[in-house]
Amino acid sequence: MVSIENFLYLGSVYLTVIIGFGLIYLLFELIGMPLLREVNNQDHQNIFETSFYFSAMTLFSVGNGDVIPHGLGRIITVIEALIGYTLPAAFVARVVFDREKVS
Repeated sequence: MVSIENFLYLGSVYLTVIIGFGLIYLLFELIGMPLLREVNNQDHQNIFETSFYFSAMTLFSVGNGDVIPHGLGRIITVIEALIGYTLPAAFVARVVFDREKVS
C-alpha cells in the first residue's frame, strides 16, 4: 500500500520541480533571452502562464508541441524531462524500501 505521506511527498516534489523550472523559463524571458516559443501565439501575452504550463507538460509528458524550446531552452528541457522520468522510479523505490523496513 502507498501511504498518504508518500503520495504527498511525491506531489510536493513534482510541484517544486514545476515551479523551479517554470521560474527558470520565466527569468530567461524577463532578461531578454526567451527560451520558449508559442506556436499559435507569437506576441507572448502571458509569459508567466506559458512558462509554468510548459514546465508541467515537460515534467509529466513529452508535451503537446504548442510551446517549443529553442537554444539553451532545449538543454534545460532535457534536464527537466529526465527528472520527470526518474521521479516515479524513485517513488517506487522509496515505497519498496519502506515496505522492506517494516517487514
